[in-house]
Amino acid sequence: MPLIVVTTSPRVAPGMLSHHAWQALRSGRVLTGSEDHPQLPYLAEAGVEVAVVTPDHRALAREAVGGTVVWLAGADDEEFMRGVGMAAMALEDPPVIEVVPGSYDLPGARVLDLVAVMERLRTECPWDRKQTHETLVPYLLEEAYEVQETVEQGDYAALREELGDVLLQVVFHARVAEGFDVDDVAEGIVEKLVRRHPHVFGSVRVENAEEVNANWDAIKAAERAAKGQDSPFEGVPMGQPALSLAAQLVRRAESSGAPEGLAHAVGQGVARELFDLVRRAQAAGLDPEAELRAAARAYRARVEAWETRDS
Repeated sequence: MPLIVVTTSPRVAPGMLSHHAWQALRSGRVLTGSEDHPQLPYLAEAGVEVAVVTPDHRALAREAVGGTVVWLAGADDEEFMRGVGMAAMALEDPPVIEVVPGSYDLPGARVLDLVAVMERLRTECPWDRKQTHETLVPYLLEEAYEVQETVEQGDYAALREELGDVLLQVVFHARVAEGFDVDDVAEGIVEKLVRRHPHVFGSVRVENAEEVNANWDAIKAAERAAKGQDSPFEGVPMGQPALSLAAQLVRRAESSGAPEGLAHAVGQGVARELFDLVRRAQAAGLDPEAELRAAARAYRARVEAWETRDS
């Protein structure tokens, strides 16, 4: 006789079980080792009787020899089920063990774990509890630069961890906020992405990436106008690095129809030369910040090589 193990995801609403799982739960005696298993109220409502027992892997394996037994697994039952498997193998006539997934995680479900961990940290950790948006900003900037560093180095193995650090900062800020939460943050960006991609979520047709960019800029301009924001520089963070700031200002101005000549002869001395270089980089389709960073990295490598040679 089989021992059927029904697993469920804690990230899926209780009661949302697969058809195969419901069939399994009605095929034999149902046991669980957790009296507060989140599925119990829903199984009771569906008329499925579940006996809460003290977990005993040998007893469970022996019982499955005489008839179909269904084990409703809890979140921490992995080690217990390994013991059940070993106990079953030790029997002269071992039962067949079948695992039936009752629910599956959807993509992004582990973000719920991060939200839960952040909730606990904000409640129980003195350091996390005292943080504000202002105190967290330096960490967000630092983590963003670390992502940039891993990409520039091609260290994609480290990129996963660095992106996690950035995601933590987003969830942290959302938890600190008083007027919104992480769901509001996600809702806002989903609405923006759908609104700005009518060629994906609507009937607009595009032929290439350039048309996508043109549509994006037109939609952003319409959004600013609807808010009464006439300046093309609305939302440009003035605290960003100077090269990227100048490049973004030139790009915004030109996309709004400002004549190219306005970008000539801005400032004095070195500032004028730097701004002109930014304008020229923009015209060539280059990111001046990235170009200068690449040159700085090449210079660093050259100096390090020189130091190694002379040491």
